[in-house]
Amino acid sequence: MSALILALIAGAVVGIALGALGGGGSVLAVPALIYLLGFTPAAATTASLIIITATSLTALYAHARNGNVRWRAGALFATAGLLPAAAAGAAASRLPQPVLTATFAAIAAHAAVKLLRPSQVSTGQAPVVQPAKAVGAGAGLGALTGLLGVGGGFLAVPALVTVLAFEMQTAVGTSLLVISANSMASLATRGATATGIDWAVIGPFMGAAILGGWDGKRLASKITGTLLQRTFAIVLLVVAALMLVDALT
Repeated sequence: MSALILALIAGAVVGIALGALGGGGSVLAVPALIYLLGFTPAAATTASLIIITATSLTALYAHARNGNVRWRAGALFATAGLLPAAAAGAAASRLPQPVLTATFAAIAAHAAVKLLRPSQVSTGQAPVVQPAKAVGAGAGLGALTGLLGVGGGFLAVPALVTVLAFEMQTAVGTSLLVISANSMASLATRGATATGIDWAVIGPFMGAAILGGWDGKRLASKITGTLLQRTFAIVLLVVAALMLVDALT
C-alpha cells in the first residue's frame, strides 16, 4: 500500500478520534508516522504536532459553533499548565523512557476507571467552575504532559469531567482548546526540526485528519454523553494496556 493511501487512512482515524473524543491525536499519530510511514521518532513528534495543531483548531471551531467550549475555564486550564509542562519536560530527560511510559499507562488507566464509575457520569447540568480548581487541574495536567510527552487530550478530558464536573460533550470541546494551546506552544520550540518534514506525506495526512475531525464532531453530537464517556474510557484503557506492554518489553 502506498504512503499516500496510508497517510490518508491514518489521518482520517486521528481526526475522528480528536473530533469525537477530544483526545488521542498524538497517541495515534506518532505510532502511525513511525511504523506505517517510516518517520524517525524525532520527525514523527514534530510532524504530529503540526497535524494535531491544525486538526484541533478546526475541530475546536466546529465544537464552538455548538456552544461546547467553556472558554474561560479552558483558557485557565491551558495557561496554568504551560510552566509546569516546561519544568517537567526538562526533568523527563533524566528518567528512563520505560519508567515514563509505565507511569503514563498507570495514570491513564486510573482516569479511565474514574470515568467508568456511575457516580462520575455527568448529569448534563452546567457546572460552576471554580478558578482555583481549573488552575490546579491544568497545572497538574501540564506537569504530566511535560513529563510523559503525550496524553494532553487523553488526560484533559477525564480531568474536565471528574475534577471540574463538565458534561462530556463540553469536556471534549474544551479539551480541544487545551490541546490547541499546548500543541502550538510545543511546536514553537521545535521550529528547527520542522525543516526535514516530508510535506508530500504530511499534507494529505493533515487534510484527512481535518476532514475526519468534522466527522468525529458530528458523531459525538449523535451519541449520549454517558455512552461517549464510557467509549472514551474504554479507548483509554486499551491505550494504557498497550503502553504498559511497550514499557515492559
